[in-house]
Amino acid sequence: MKLRRFFGSVVGLGLLLAALAYGFRAELSLALAQRVVASRMGADGLSTLPDGLHLGLCGAGSPMPDDLRMGPCTVVVAGKRLFVFDAGNGSTRNIGKMGFVHGQIEAIFLTHFHSDHIDGLGELLMQRWVSSGNATPVPLYGPPGVEQVVGGFMQAYALDQRYRVAHHGEATLPARGFGAQAHTFQTPSANERRVLLQDDDLEIAAFLVDHSPVTPAVGYRISYKGRSIVLSGDTVKNAAVQREAAGADVLVHDAMSPALMALLTQGARQAGRPVVETLMVDIQDYHSTPEQAAETARDAQARYLLLNHIAPPLPPLPGLEKAFLGQAGSIFKGPLKVGRDGDFISLPAGSTDIHTHQRF
Repeated sequence: MKLRRFFGSVVGLGLLLAALAYGFRAELSLALAQRVVASRMGADGLSTLPDGLHLGLCGAGSPMPDDLRMGPCTVVVAGKRLFVFDAGNGSTRNIGKMGFVHGQIEAIFLTHFHSDHIDGLGELLMQRWVSSGNATPVPLYGPPGVEQVVGGFMQAYALDQRYRVAHHGEATLPARGFGAQAHTFQTPSANERRVLLQDDDLEIAAFLVDHSPVTPAVGYRISYKGRSIVLSGDTVKNAAVQREAAGADVLVHDAMSPALMALLTQGARQAGRPVVETLMVDIQDYHSTPEQAAETARDAQARYLLLNHIAPPLPPLPGLEKAFLGQAGSIFKGPLKVGRDGDFISLPAGSTDIHTHQRF
């Protein structure tokens, strides 16, 4: 009898506490939200990383909608220095979700000027300015044509710049810090790399790839304290990528599955959309297949292969990533991953370790 009364009291107390919590749910939610906001505002993704070279996919997709993959974007951290390569849609938000402060971006690099690689650039430039009140525009590197791209975004956002300075004041948002400063580099020849940034233990170099008729198009090699990352950019299988990826810790390579693209082609045909059908066929002749990316990684003796610019979209269905890879896994025997937004790889200095995790 006493035991029954005890359990009855416990249940009654639980119900009372639940009722009180429900009655004060707004206050409890606000208190929790305050803690979350304070934590996020105080987050500094750079400070938590060990010395070394790190990369994150802030966009692993293509122009086609994919819930797991926004437009092309890669963040690279060398020591405590933050760089961004390409700026597709969703880049700005994903960089923030990774815990990085946009105002700490030291420079941006573009591989080429297809819309899916630059359509998030305006917002990225804006957030790089307003998040820290930067007094100087961000250096933005690209092959010939980058001045036109930067100039267009600067013009498009000029009114917004004026509004924000008028609202917040020059002391908070210096007008001179808005936007980007274009840095054009001469297109490398097929057999060379062009060093764009070199100081202390860091080197960032561009090399020519084949994305014809899109010219020029480049990839990048980033080296820091004996660790290395190579970004292929958009390209067909290319000797320059293999050359630059020789012995690299990580090769991030463009990948498109012809077998799955054939499904889209057939769907467009059945839907009576001849223009889309033609596009689905045409785009396959200037990208690499997963198998070709695997061959490049194998022949370069790269240590890790991360596929990006994933096309077509891959909804989270069982076995679909395996179908996308085709025979790639039997070609490249090292670690191989179909990239998703939030993928993060760390290469600690003074080590040969490769650490992987999801940043969000």
